[in-house]
Amino acid sequence: MTLSVIIITKNESVHIADCIKSVQFADEIIVLDSGSTDNTREIAESLGARVEISADWPGFGPQKNRVLNMATKDWVLSIDADERVTSELAQEIRSTMLNARYDAYKIARLSWFGDRWIRHCGWWPDYVVRLFRRGQAQFTEAAVHEKIVPSTSPGTLRSHFLHYPYANMEVLIDKVNRYSSAAAQMMFEKGRRTSVPGIAGHAFWTFVRIYLIRRGFLDGKEGFILAATAAAGSFFRYSKLRYLQTERKSRSS
Repeated sequence: MTLSVIIITKNESVHIADCIKSVQFADEIIVLDSGSTDNTREIAESLGARVEISADWPGFGPQKNRVLNMATKDWVLSIDADERVTSELAQEIRSTMLNARYDAYKIARLSWFGDRWIRHCGWWPDYVVRLFRRGQAQFTEAAVHEKIVPSTSPGTLRSHFLHYPYANMEVLIDKVNRYSSAAAQMMFEKGRRTSVPGIAGHAFWTFVRIYLIRRGFLDGKEGFILAATAAAGSFFRYSKLRYLQTERKSRSS
C-alpha cells in the first residue's frame, strides 16, 4: 500500500519544514501553494515535496479538493502545515494501510497554545477524518471549516497529530478576522440572517460553552484567552453578517 500526503500552503515558512519532515515515510508529498511571498515553496521542494501553484484562492474546501485530485497513491493523508505526525502515528498509519478494516480513519489532534497543551475548551481529542483510501472521500466545498466526507463510516486511530495553530496572539487575531469574514459571507449566501440581540447572544453563548461547559478554565490563562477570542470571533462573524444584510437593503432601496 502506498501513501500520498497532501498539504495546502500560503506563507508557511515557519511551519512547512517540520511538517514535511514528519511525513517523510510517505511515497509522495504534494504541496499546493496559493501565492506565498516567503520561501515556503523553496523549503518544501528542498525536502522532496512536489510543489504546485494555484493562481487563485477558491476557499479551503475547493483548494483541498484540488490537491486531493493530484494524489496518485493508494491512500491519502491530509495534513495542515501547522500539524506534525508523531513517530507513533506514522507507525500506526503504515500498519493500518496494510490491514485496513475501514476506508477512512479519524485522527485526534493535540494542540499547543501559549505555554501548554490544550486538553479542554473542546480542543481535545478533536477527531478529524484525515486518512482515507483515494477515491473514497472528498472535502466539502466550504470556504472555511471544511471537512472530509468519506463514502463510508470511518474508523479511529489511537495515535494523534501534534497541532501548533497560533505562534502568537497576532496570528490568532488575524485568523479570527479572516475566518469571520469568510464565514459571514458563507452564511449570507445560504440565507442566514441575524439581529443585534442575536450578535450579542451568539458571542455570550460561545464564551459560556467553551470556558464553562467545555471546562476551558482548567487550561488556565490559555483557556480564558481561547474562550474570549472564540467569543470575539462569533461577535465579528455575526456583526459582519448583519453588515451584509444592511448593505443589501441599502442597495435595494
